Amino acid sequence: MERFKAKLMDEAAVIRALKRISHEIVEHNNGAENVCIIGIRRRGIPLAEAIASHIEAIEGTKVPVGSLDITFYRDDLEKDSASPVVHDSSVAFSIEGKDVVLVDDVLYTGRTASAALDALKDLGRAASIQLAALVDRGHRELPIRGDYVGKNVPTSRSEIICVRIPPYEDYTAVELFETV
Repeated sequence: MERFKAKLMDEAAVIRALKRISHEIVEHNNGAENVCIIGIRRRGIPLAEAIASHIEAIEGTKVPVGSLDITFYRDDLEKDSASPVVHDSSVAFSIEGKDVVLVDDVLYTGRTASAALDALKDLGRAASIQLAALVDRGHRELPIRGDYVGKNVPTSRSEIICVRIPPYEDYTAVELFETV
């Protein structure tokens, strides 16, 4: 059971964070000409689309956006489900020689990002792979860090960060819950 603890970011704060991340991506990559963005299924996808939209507004360059389902690349697959539900990845462009920005909602242990890196290897050899996360909550189990982070939120392991974003919810926010 979970108990609501706090609203960490409202819609305006989420938008500001995504705009800042977009500017940082453009600055780090000296523009957006070689950049493509891939959202990690589920909530990484609408965040990736928002970042791409902000980059287009900043640079006037439309960057390719894809989605990645990492189900079969997870190291905890057997633990989670006897028959996992796999969704299609949609990367309708080559990542060869591209600067790929992986986007996820919450960076926690690093295992999701690690699985995404494994999945990307099957798509080709990128020039670079960068990681953007709306929230970094700490507790890394792998040597992975976010290149672009909207908000760092130190948490306990008994707390849960929930990113609320359409089309999955009717509102945009980042909320903190405590397991009871």
